[in-house]
Amino acid sequence: MTTINDVARVAGVSAATVSRVFNGGRVTAERAERVRRTAEEMGFAPNRVARSLRKQRASVIGLIIPDIENPFFTSLARGVEDAAQKTNLSVVLCNTDEDVEKERLYLDIALAEQMAGVIVAAASRNRTDLSALAARGMPVVAVDRRPRGASVDAVMVDNQHGGEEATAHLLSRGYRRIACITGPEGASTSEERLAGFRTVMTDHLREQGEDESLLRAYTRYADFRVEGGRTAMLDLLAMPEPPDAVFVTNNLMTVGALEALRDAGVEPPGTGVLSFGDVPWASLVRPSLTTVQLPSYDLGWTAAGLLQDRIGGVERSLQTVVLRTALQVRASTGGPAAG
Repeated sequence: MTTINDVARVAGVSAATVSRVFNGGRVTAERAERVRRTAEEMGFAPNRVARSLRKQRASVIGLIIPDIENPFFTSLARGVEDAAQKTNLSVVLCNTDEDVEKERLYLDIALAEQMAGVIVAAASRNRTDLSALAARGMPVVAVDRRPRGASVDAVMVDNQHGGEEATAHLLSRGYRRIACITGPEGASTSEERLAGFRTVMTDHLREQGEDESLLRAYTRYADFRVEGGRTAMLDLLAMPEPPDAVFVTNNLMTVGALEALRDAGVEPPGTGVLSFGDVPWASLVRPSLTTVQLPSYDLGWTAAGLLQDRIGGVERSLQTVVLRTALQVRASTGGPAAG
């Protein structure tokens, strides 16, 4: 049976050019005529193959995430893949490293390859731009992070509630000089988790008649990476009055913060440590680590479901699904006295 590659070889063009001719892509009139004439002479069935190509192309979705080394995004990706497989969708994984330019490249590739749809955890709340996909009618679901101004379906975590619960827990255990190591300024997850911390701490400081400027003094921004958490924790430990507890807003930065505490000879729970985002070894370290558990797998599964609806032509208004966190109390926040 004559294949697209056979036609391409005889016509003296690439297989991609043959595909574009029969799928409405941009090809010069001379090349298009040559391809069609060759196909007819060789008995090539363009309509059937074109439908096959479209079906193959539409079976692929893109998953664009900031950091596959982060266990949170690893679990999220597994949720996407498991849900997609139920409807015979394949997943192409793209890792942006929190880089907006790299993210833009992957978005362009999704358009060029005519993927069926995209799930994206935005590298930046303010700079991630999904308008090109919207203009082409490509289904998009934002997961974990939604860029400002994007009119897309979304699956989010109630980050502010998780931050409030974490901070209230540290106060309830007797900690008072509580610091927060958060992610990059402008990232929605950083802002929301920090907002939860500030809401609870502001109320506490007002009740105690203390200066609210302490919030700024005990807040550090980092990069959601191990080294960022380590650097921020070392800076906090160098303060005249170091914090007696730290709320770290992602799991990788928590690793760095724990390294800094160890190197300084400071151990939880004397200095409390609470991580936003669970890690597989949280219950194995000593003392075991208190965490805000994130529904990462469910985020991926739900996002894939919303995308499948859009790909399938389901007519409905834009939907935002918000999943709750759960506080897992362990020994690292036992209180200053326990240290």
